[in-house]
Amino acid sequence: MGEGLIEINVMGRSYQVPDGLTIMTAMEWIGYKFTRGCGCRGGFCGACGTFYRVPGDYKIYVGLACQERIVPGMYLTQIPFFPTQKAIYDLGKIDRPAQDLLELYPEIKKCVGCGACSKACPQDLKPIDYIGAALRGDWKKAAELSFDCIMCGLCASRCTGELVPYHIALFVRRYFSKSVRPKPQQIIERNKDVRAGKFDREVHALAGLSEEEMKKKYDQREFEKL
Repeated sequence: MGEGLIEINVMGRSYQVPDGLTIMTAMEWIGYKFTRGCGCRGGFCGACGTFYRVPGDYKIYVGLACQERIVPGMYLTQIPFFPTQKAIYDLGKIDRPAQDLLELYPEIKKCVGCGACSKACPQDLKPIDYIGAALRGDWKKAAELSFDCIMCGLCASRCTGELVPYHIALFVRRYFSKSVRPKPQQIIERNKDVRAGKFDREVHALAGLSEEEMKKKYDQREFEKL
């Protein structure tokens, strides 16, 4: 083995890669080209879910390839998409949210509180807590507890009750935003301005710019002061 190189196993094949890389950069170093399943590369999109084991440990670990660093002897495979079923619903017709949630995702009743979903979450969330808050009608708490969900699907891959917690998290936040959270007055006023045509002239002017002119205008835009 060369100096500074460590051995890892990617989807059944052994490679030597520079130490210190993330799983994603290591895979690119050995020749993988990501055309999908890499997303933001910053730990926000959840597109690069990875399963791996390490020598001397019986456990199977999960993580995001853009965040987890390689270790000698790591044996890994990626799951850029985990098969799930997403319920179809109209938020405007949700008037019994807790009951509707149970009807849309009846498998919630199969949850035994084992915590496997929490162990799999790269964001350290506890899906059983936000699901419980939603069923109690505490939508604000449920939305807060599920806010950092990045839809990676790793929770669903480990759930013994075959739930899809991240779809439930999406329902929770959508319902809270539409029906519980107070509407920001400035957004309401701006929507009125848009519908009244207040910005039509500016929109038409932007639409008439060439690509180069648009890039120049974007680069020279006024930045908001924080």
